[in-house]
This record gives sequence, C-alpha cells and structure tokens, in this order.
Amino acid sequence: MTEPKKAIAPTSLFARYRRASLGVRILVFMALGVAAGVALGESATAVRPVGDVFIRLLVMAAIPLVFFNLLAGLTGLSDVRTVGRMARRILTYYLATTTVALTIGLLVMHALRPGSGMSLSEPVSDSIGQVPSVVEVLLDLIPANVFLAFAEGNVSQIVVFAILLGAATLSLAETRRAPLRDAFVAMADALRQLVDVIMRFGPIGIGALTAATVGEYGPQLLGPLAIFLSAIWGAQIVMVGLYLALLVLFTGMRPGRFLARTGPLWATTAGTCSSLASLAYAFEIADERLRLPKRVYTFTLPLGAQLNKDGTSIMLASVLLFTAQAAGVEFGLGSQITILLVGLILSEGSGGIPGGGLVIALIFVQAFELPLEIAAIVGGIYRLIDMGSTTINVMGDMVGTAIVSRLEGAWTPTDADGRRR
Repeated sequence: MTEPKKAIAPTSLFARYRRASLGVRILVFMALGVAAGVALGESATAVRPVGDVFIRLLVMAAIPLVFFNLLAGLTGLSDVRTVGRMARRILTYYLATTTVALTIGLLVMHALRPGSGMSLSEPVSDSIGQVPSVVEVLLDLIPANVFLAFAEGNVSQIVVFAILLGAATLSLAETRRAPLRDAFVAMADALRQLVDVIMRFGPIGIGALTAATVGEYGPQLLGPLAIFLSAIWGAQIVMVGLYLALLVLFTGMRPGRFLARTGPLWATTAGTCSSLASLAYAFEIADERLRLPKRVYTFTLPLGAQLNKDGTSIMLASVLLFTAQAAGVEFGLGSQITILLVGLILSEGSGGIPGGGLVIALIFVQAFELPLEIAAIVGGIYRLIDMGSTTINVMGDMVGTAIVSRLEGAWTPTDADGRRR
C-alpha cells in the first residue's frame, strides 16, 4: 500500500521576499510606501529621517568610490605611448556620445516636462538652482587644497586630481607602479562592496522616502513619475538609434547583424544592471561573436566600463531637470551648458555597479542645490531605469570598440563571419 503524498507547504511571502532580487525588493517597498502615504497623508512624513539616512550613506560612499574607480581604470593601462592613437580615438568617441546623451536627456525632459506635475508644499529659496558661469566652473575644477576638496565633497575637483594622479602613476617604473595599481583596484573593489552593503538598506530607505513624499505631495506624484520613466526610455531608444547609425557610417556593419551577434550581451546587462559585471561577457562577445582584435577590445572595453556612461548621462540630465521642474526652477541656455560640463565630469566618475548611477544623480542634484527628496524618489523605479542605462552604457562601449577597430585597419564586418586577422 503506497503512502499518500505529503502536501507541499506553500512558500511564505517572507521567504519569497528574501529570495527576491534587490530591484524587486525596492519595488515592493515602494508599493508599500505609496500605500502608507495615501493612507496616512501628511503623517507619513514622520518616516522621512529613515530615508535621509539612506541618502547620507550613499553620498558618503560616493566620493571615495569616484576617486578610486578612476584611479583603478587609469593605472590599469599598460603603456600610454603604444596606445596613444587608440586612446585619442576612443576618448573622442566617448566624449562626443556622452555629450549627445546629456543633450538628449535635457531635450526630452524639456519637451515632456514630467516634473511640472509636481509641486512642493514649501516655497523654494531664490538661491536654489543658481548655476555658476562656465568660466567659474572651469576654474573651480582645479583644487587649491586636495584635502579640502575631499572634506567638502567637491566631486569635480576630486575627479581632476584622480586623473592627474593616475597619469603621474603611469610614469613610474613598473616595480613601483604595480603596488599602487593593485592598491587602487583593491580600494575600488572594497568601495563597490560598501555600496552593495548600503543598497541592502535601499528598499527601506526608498520605501520611507516614497511614503513621506506621497503623503506630502499626494496623488500628483504618480502621473509625473510615469511620464518621467517613459521619457527616459524614449531617450534611451533614440541613443540606440544613434549608435547603430554610427556603426553603419564608420564600419559598414548592418544594424540587424550587429544586434543579432551581440544579443546575449544585452540580456546580461539588463539582468545585472552593472557595466562591470557585464565586462567579462562583453570580452567573450567581442572575441567570439564579433571577432574584434584583442589588442583593441582589451583596452577600449575596460576603459569604457570606467569612463563611458551614456545611459547614466541620460539619467543624470533627466533627474536634474525633473527635480528642477518640481521645484519650479528654470535653467536658461547658458546654465544648461554648465549642466553639460558638470554632467560630463560626474558621468566619467560614476561606478559601473547596480545603483551606482543613483549615487551620482544625487550628487548632481545636490551640486545645483535642488531638493534631494524629489530626486531620491526616482530610486523607487531606478531598477527599471538602470536596466536600460546599463545596456546603453555597454552598447556604447561595444560600438566604439568596433569603430576604433575599423579605423585602425584591424577589423572589418566580414571578420565577424569567421575570418580572423
């Protein structure tokens, strides 16, 4: 006689939550925050300090993360003299596409104005949103006191110092340079781990910010946030179109062929939301599916993972204007040129990790003295933004690598069909 089968106990909701990814957990707490804000109204603002702690932790980690991330990438170069031509080409490409990405983000936000549907209950100070001139920004890039720059959290000056220090380190003999390079890499890894630890608190912090913001601003929030997300996705699609146009123009490779060859990589970028985590697989795609020359992709892809953040740039410009519109601040043409310069600097120092772009976005908003609580609420849907941002970041690196390989005369689209050089 066979024994009756035992009923399988259903998995508890808590157990399912513990197995869920960070992005799912954030969305769960965002939903709870919305429900709490609607139910409690103004009383929900009592949990705002919890969200403020989360913001402070992110900003705390951001400064050293930017510094050591840049140093790790710069000192990883083997010989600047032998890669000088490639460096000039790929850096020109990265600078141009990042500028375009920031511009696209600004234009889309100007056109749709999702932040205009929100309004702050408190009047905004006249000093908020005042942007210095371009000359002042350029002069302020050079730190008079490096330690003061770190103490004040002046990210732009820290980035300039990191670039100069990285260049100086490369001029040292290998026996002296290697220990420094290893130390920079170790510190960058440790700080990325610190951000990962902080992001574990992210669901609670973002949930608290959501509850406080919904309770204070009411149902007017949800519509603008949905428009904001749609605007970013639209800008990302425009950027993909630009990449494919550049690919055809400089290499002659058909867009459909490129997307078919690289398709598995985009599933990885969307799943991990990390340029750095996707880097190893990007090497495999470049070598086995596109058959790009190793001497090119081993240089351009790691450099792009550190410096090229077109998807992040779209997000930075979008978050800044979204927050400014909610605060009732308008930026003129001259101010937006300054925004492009500051955005270029910050995007170059953002870490290729899940949630890293949100850290830089908060600094970007803080640099223009806009309300952080509005920008932070974007964290509730950041996973949805970051899936596209990471894909754009890595696609920009891969297209740039193909273009440089073609300009170097080391690759043609027919090589992807199996012919090696």
